[in-house]
Amino acid sequence: MPALIFDCDGVLADTEQYGHLPAFNQTFREFGLPVQWSIEDYADKVRISGGKERLMSLITPEFAELIEIPDDPTARTALIASWHRRKTEIYTDLIEGGVVPARPGIDRIVREASAAGWTLAVASTSAEPSVRAVLTHAVGLEQASRFAVFAGDIVAKKKPAPDIYLHALSVLGISPDDAIVVEDSENGLRSATTAGLRTVVTVSSYTASEDFSAAALVVSSLGDPNPGEMTQVIADPYDINPRSFIQLGDLARMAALPHAKPQEAQ
Repeated sequence: MPALIFDCDGVLADTEQYGHLPAFNQTFREFGLPVQWSIEDYADKVRISGGKERLMSLITPEFAELIEIPDDPTARTALIASWHRRKTEIYTDLIEGGVVPARPGIDRIVREASAAGWTLAVASTSAEPSVRAVLTHAVGLEQASRFAVFAGDIVAKKKPAPDIYLHALSVLGISPDDAIVVEDSENGLRSATTAGLRTVVTVSSYTASEDFSAAALVVSSLGDPNPGEMTQVIADPYDINPRSFIQLGDLARMAALPHAKPQEAQ
């Protein structure tokens, strides 16, 4: 049976604006850091994979004039890690509090795939506690227990490098031919396709304008039957032709596709 591998943020739930951004800003307030990211500021930050890496982007000469930043690289890394630990705690509390709803179709497609015997996994650059909180919130504790979770610093190079997906394939003991990925960002798509994986993109609030030309299918969401949200097809180079919502059969057809995109889709 194929494997279905999900990214976390923006795929399982639209977490960036309603989870990560407020968690970062609360962390800044608690540590007395002279910064608050606006929605527009964060649109640039989401292009950086990894929470610690986003925090590291704060460390400019101008910022160092406002607060004391260690010169020693080890001490600086430890400082960033302490900010990130607190941010993860705040974020996890927000998710467990139900602030961020799951994206349409996630719970449904997971249950269908699980019942059909598909392997389920998450591959994300977010911290593992954050990923597990979102996963459990999105699909429930019983279904979440069926997932393999690959997250955080489990690999040295984060998306758009393919390392997280290559690691997942190795641990799961499967080839790229046996897996479908669900992503929401250009960085995630590049990571998955560089690893040789066919990818469906469900665009999210921060990624709608990104380049998804390498995807096998681009949609607004996985969708749900009435009265749920209907899927809007944005790009369908392989003529998967999903109807009002993505079904497991659509993903199974993707699994049978050749890796090279058809010439007319270039």
